[in-house]
Amino acid sequence: MDTWKEIIPVACDHGGFEMKEYLVKHLKDLGYKIEDLGTYSSESVDYPDFIHPLAKAVNSGLYKMGIIICGSGNGAQMVANKYHKVRAALCWTVEIARLARQHNDANILSLPGRFISFELAVQIAEVFFTTSFEGGRHETRVNKIII
Repeated sequence: MDTWKEIIPVACDHGGFEMKEYLVKHLKDLGYKIEDLGTYSSESVDYPDFIHPLAKAVNSGLYKMGIIICGSGNGAQMVANKYHKVRAALCWTVEIARLARQHNDANILSLPGRFISFELAVQIAEVFFTTSFEGGRHETRVNKIII
């Protein structure tokens, strides 16, 4: 399977800053094109201020997929999933990331910056961006998400 190589926007709050820095470096080393949407330090910020612009850009089609990170991954995911065409998945294992793509056609990866290792975050992101949506019965289900 070919690795997905379009531009990937990445956004985080202070709880995900260190993971974002590590992830951006390693994904670039793997050949991914990254757009860093902040935050740019570990100073306390409000996660919606950084997640909304990324989710809005995915929702509008500017980007196909993205990565969001906060301390638990939950707040970031909740913000992103407010957008009609966004399916943000909180992933803390490689298998959850694979299933989020195969079965749910997730288009934003939400990572828990304080609960998984940086190395695991890279592995999860690689699987997320190299796994295809299976369609079929899953497409019927995904189409029922939007209200």
